[in-house]
Amino acid sequence: MNHAEHLLKSLFVMASMVEARDPYTGGHLWRVSQFSRILAKDGGLPANEVSRIALGGFLHDLGKISVPDAILNKPDKLTAEEYEVIKTHPEVGSRLLADHPLAELARSAILSHHETPDGRGYPHGLSGPAISVDASIVGICDAFDAMTSTRPYRKGMPTGKALGIIQENLGRQFHAAWGQRFVRLGESGKLDHIIGHSEQGIPLQTCPMCGPTIVINRRHLHGDHVYCRSCGGEASVDRSGGRLSIAPTGRRGSMRDLEPEIDSNLLDELVRGSSRHLALAV
Repeated sequence: MNHAEHLLKSLFVMASMVEARDPYTGGHLWRVSQFSRILAKDGGLPANEVSRIALGGFLHDLGKISVPDAILNKPDKLTAEEYEVIKTHPEVGSRLLADHPLAELARSAILSHHETPDGRGYPHGLSGPAISVDASIVGICDAFDAMTSTRPYRKGMPTGKALGIIQENLGRQFHAAWGQRFVRLGESGKLDHIIGHSEQGIPLQTCPMCGPTIVINRRHLHGDHVYCRSCGGEASVDRSGGRLSIAPTGRRGSMRDLEPEIDSNLLDELVRGSSRHLALAV
């Protein structure tokens, strides 16, 4: 890797460290990034803009590093006060990125992905054309993945229902043209290989004991042990029959086993894919 690619990887690592805190959101950043890439490309945007928007999709939740675990992992719906804490994450993320040499590539997506066309979003109540294309696309993809993913307080909803909610809120919560395009992609099955996956070809696995995500990556072999970072339960990876699954062993992991992991190989792959098209002037 050259200097610029190392700087780019540092952004992916920062975002991955935030995601590693939350046992329910494994793969969320990858999925939002991939949804964003597919949508931007389908919309005919140039390759450099597609890569920039996909990067913004991976980094959009950077500011959640400041949200306490008690709120981030709360098993019930948030109170109004707790939701106000959550709403600080776009500005916190923008500030965290402020002095990074590549900050401008992702700042708009980080700061404005919760702004909505009707002006009721946050943090600045932007509306209509004041919301960037990056933020509009990432906002749609983030909302869709949030709706279709399981959280501590609810199960993920079916794809069709989530697409219907986007359709019903075009022009209000979601950019009308980009939202309609996303719905068409979803209805045609062009997002199916991303939905419910933590990376390409790796379907999401959930803890058989308590429900949170257990992230499997391509380096995990048949018989390897993986661990739930919520209850500490151990599971064995089963890759037999061309399918991936996990089965509980009845044991618990050690403190070392439960340490968050960053998939450096996946991040290297994302960096290589992004750097081909981004003008990394540093």
